[in-house]
Amino acid sequence: MQKGVKNQKEILQKLGIKELNPMQVEAFNTIVAQPEIILLSPTGTGKTLAFLLPILSQLDPNSIEVQAIILAPSRELAIQIENVARQMGSGFKTNAVYGGRLFTKDKQELKHRPAILVGTPGRIADHLRRESFDTQEIKTIVLDEFDKSLEIGFLDDMSEILSLLPSIYKKVLTSATQGVEIPGFVRLRNPTSLNFLQKSTPQLQVKIISSPKKDKLETLVNALRFVGNEPGIVFCNFKETIGRVSDFLTENGIKHGFFHGGMEQRDRERSLIKFRNGTFQILLATDLAARGIDVPEIKFIIHYHLPLKKQEFTHRNGRTARMNQTGTAYVLTWEEERLPGFIEELFPDAVDVTGEHIIEDCINWITLFVSGGRKDKISKGDIAGAFFKLGKLKPNELGTIELKTDCVFVSVPESKAAQVIQKLNNTKIKKKKVRVTLA
Repeated sequence: MQKGVKNQKEILQKLGIKELNPMQVEAFNTIVAQPEIILLSPTGTGKTLAFLLPILSQLDPNSIEVQAIILAPSRELAIQIENVARQMGSGFKTNAVYGGRLFTKDKQELKHRPAILVGTPGRIADHLRRESFDTQEIKTIVLDEFDKSLEIGFLDDMSEILSLLPSIYKKVLTSATQGVEIPGFVRLRNPTSLNFLQKSTPQLQVKIISSPKKDKLETLVNALRFVGNEPGIVFCNFKETIGRVSDFLTENGIKHGFFHGGMEQRDRERSLIKFRNGTFQILLATDLAARGIDVPEIKFIIHYHLPLKKQEFTHRNGRTARMNQTGTAYVLTWEEERLPGFIEELFPDAVDVTGEHIIEDCINWITLFVSGGRKDKISKGDIAGAFFKLGKLKPNELGTIELKTDCVFVSVPESKAAQVIQKLNNTKIKKKKVRVTLA
């Protein structure tokens, strides 16, 4: 156990975290000691770190096989968990597998077995059917956001996965929602429950914005100008609506991206990258973005459409006011529209967004694509050096660098993009000739 404490300190240093919060401390101790755990904690409180730390502390460094499987209900959540595990720098390999990408890419990564395999239920079940790896040493399974994973559509895959893992000893289920019935095929005998849903101090403000028209597009534009240059998500109930809202925002000069299930996986990932690096501050999204996406601290969310259920309202709101930060959820409603009871009971204040709003100037960022990545031994430092030396950027002109396995995404001021592309395209970074283009 002493070795685990030392590793934990090193990991927290790498993550830039001074200490674990009370939920994470209790989760660590319980997951290490107990075979079955149900962890309930609000979105944004650090559940991923809470289960990864104890899992890492109990892995066998001498094993060359998969030892733990983490199931996530969305591709984005699987990618996020993989990224957190890699940032921890524990020395144990972690890979994520999910639909929407080539199966051959999975096979290539699984040649050298990861100690932790993260994935969506459909893709993990597919690998188990194909016997892509040995299952005898898989002792731990995590069902992250299990309330979503266990919904209809995932049940068959989840049941099959658990039936194909004969050596499971430890089961960890996490969620930000309580009251979900756990199916019998999970085979929980006497789980230890940790419920932090009522222990957190809410920093969220809920406010009403009233639209004089049933068509709320003009009011949405006023609302976005009211909040100014802050990152936020506008939630719509239907992906079909997003196109219409997007056209209106474009007509009014408001930069934005989209995120919904009808998009190709590659486009979804790039949309999140551009949101993270400030290429656009506004993300139009369906409830797919209400859970498990890796985005920066969001200052606000707007319910363009009223959520149909309290659970959807809770998860949407969970994208802001995370980790003890403050945030605001604006409910955009037609003045003759009746609010659901779960919103009315909060007695939200009304806010007037009409009138002139002065938006402060800021850098207009744009995202560049570099065709080399981690597999080419390229580091963030190599990218920064090339962009400064060859691209002639000043320190404040280099934005976020996102390093992937086979590529890099870099944000630069829009006014400098052509210059950087012209000077860096078809040059070498770390002996690798790279293409540099607009992402």
